[in-house]
Amino acid sequence: MATTPKLMRAIRVSEFGGPSVLKLCSNIPVPNPGQKQVLIHVHACGVNPVETYIRSGTYARKPSLPYTPGTDVSGVVEAVGDRVQLLQAGDRVFTTATETGGYAEYTVVSEDCVHRLPDPLDYKQGAAIGIPYCTAYRALFHKAHAKAGETVLIHGASGGVGVAACQMARALGLRVLGTAGTAEGLELVLRNGAHQAFNHKEEGYTSKIMDATKGQGVNVIVEMLSNVNLSNDLQMLAYGGRVTVVGSRGPIEINPRDTMAKESSIIGVALPCATVEEKAECAAALFAGMDAGWLKPAVGKQYTLDMASQAHIDIIDCPGASGKMVLTM
Repeated sequence: MATTPKLMRAIRVSEFGGPSVLKLCSNIPVPNPGQKQVLIHVHACGVNPVETYIRSGTYARKPSLPYTPGTDVSGVVEAVGDRVQLLQAGDRVFTTATETGGYAEYTVVSEDCVHRLPDPLDYKQGAAIGIPYCTAYRALFHKAHAKAGETVLIHGASGGVGVAACQMARALGLRVLGTAGTAEGLELVLRNGAHQAFNHKEEGYTSKIMDATKGQGVNVIVEMLSNVNLSNDLQMLAYGGRVTVVGSRGPIEINPRDTMAKESSIIGVALPCATVEEKAECAAALFAGMDAGWLKPAVGKQYTLDMASQAHIDIIDCPGASGKMVLTM
């Protein structure tokens, strides 16, 4: 194996602000893995909306400056630290978190956040697993306690979390309704497990969703843009229905009475709050999905590392998501 270089390219953030604060640096020291840590040669890294909130300084959790964004990487194990038992140099892997940031050619990751990447999945797909599929699983099963036979609405189903939720819900026996904002997105949603798809930019689309449930409403909603949709969501729920809030970009006014007659629930979803046991359960479910063949990440727009700032613009401002955005090294 070739000798690991001493310097690497990486995106560094030295101040909070707009996408322009993402700076490509070419002289960053390659980090060394410590005890129970792994050094990964990164091939691809997923781009998640939460990374734009952290970069802007508006998120509850603020990293120490300077830092490198990114959690969902895929690549090859370059080296392992002391007491690493299950991985070795040369293994194809993906991650659910990083210690030193994923927008980089190399990253250090805690061993318990590194998983083997099955051969049928390429590196770009590997970078689309971590946050999207773990968030979808947490929203559907840890928080909404969704059951086979129930109807779920994935509100914003054509992005990374949405596609993951469609695949997962369909495979585990739910009736899946999804929304998207473009023809391409609607096709993607149907191709990835939704029984029916609706354009959330069309006037009256919520009435069509209610018609699809014969007026009964949906049992679970996985909501990606709560500041726009939450009030309508409450009116589309069946008795005892649950809305899981995966994403929100601001405040919204709701009528609490909409929750009373149906005894419905609004439940926040925060992946960092998952316990060790919940993480293990989620990992087991995802590997079962890989083995069964239903877990197939849909990769959307791809950007080289020097285009990270454009990726942060597009993930917020694009007219409609179509798969998972990834950076390639």
